[in-house]
Amino acid sequence: NRGVSGSSDSHNGLELGFFPRESVTYMPGSGRAFFGGGNAPGEVDTIQFVTIPTKGNAVDFGNLTRSDRLAGACSSLTRAIFLGGLDPKVDTIDYVEMQSQGNAADFGNLTNGVGFTTGCSSTTRGIRLGGLTPTLVNTIDYITMATVGNATDFGDLLATTSGAAGSGSSTRGLAAGGITPDASNVIQYITIASTGNATDFGDLTENKNNAAGLSSATRSVNGGGGTSNVMDYVTIASTGNATDFGDLTTGRGRLGASSNSITGIFAGGETPSNSDVIDFITITTTGNAADYGDLIAANAGPSSGQASDSHGGLQA
Repeated sequence: NRGVSGSSDSHNGLELGFFPRESVTYMPGSGRAFFGGGNAPGEVDTIQFVTIPTKGNAVDFGNLTRSDRLAGACSSLTRAIFLGGLDPKVDTIDYVEMQSQGNAADFGNLTNGVGFTTGCSSTTRGIRLGGLTPTLVNTIDYITMATVGNATDFGDLLATTSGAAGSGSSTRGLAAGGITPDASNVIQYITIASTGNATDFGDLTENKNNAAGLSSATRSVNGGGGTSNVMDYVTIASTGNATDFGDLTTGRGRLGASSNSITGIFAGGETPSNSDVIDFITITTTGNAADYGDLIAANAGPSSGQASDSHGGLQA
């Protein structure tokens, strides 16, 4: 009990089950979503974030350890992690602690330098899927997000693939579409807690690369890719082909995406000019996206894969 001067945080006037907020500025799980790097134009080291339930413009969080674009991303409940990067192709893994704004720190290294990659995660394990080294690769890496250290080989994708859209639940990670070397409609999945090669899940509604993925605990939504405005979705626990969800406000590729498992957001991209647009959807429904706000600057190639404190991989 921290009560002083006749007041306390547990008096009889507080209803049973009430717990004070941990912070007046941030509470874990409140819906912070992060986007690292990108082309704005030229590679940038900016990390920006939004609080998903509160629509509006992105805010500066801090800086990556280097300027780069088309990195992968994943997150635990407390850490946002950025994987590799395209220009130059690096094996760097950066991380930030979500509760305090500031610059990224070094986490360790991927098994090789890779950009144009994507990520997904459970509460404990982060995954990097495919990419460009500069040749296309099929490799999958994993890290334990609560520690720091180098990534370990997980297995292989079905084919050499870059620019896939990463998402998933707490048990399954998905990589949808990408360049193989042509634009692909293939959705593949892994079981995050194990190691091994990816398995065929089904097909997207169209061939696409440079798309972005987001998810709740049960549904994955993929949006954009190239000049497409198409969004489609799958039920993660099953296998099968994707179904049309609706349209983004504008067709674009090389965009980022994330969610708080209720609301999904698609951020930035190129149309082909760089875009600062953030769209949002309600994941449980279908329909067209609506305007959410804007990134700090027009940005193509922010980190790909969900980096938030409440995405679908963090939900039981």
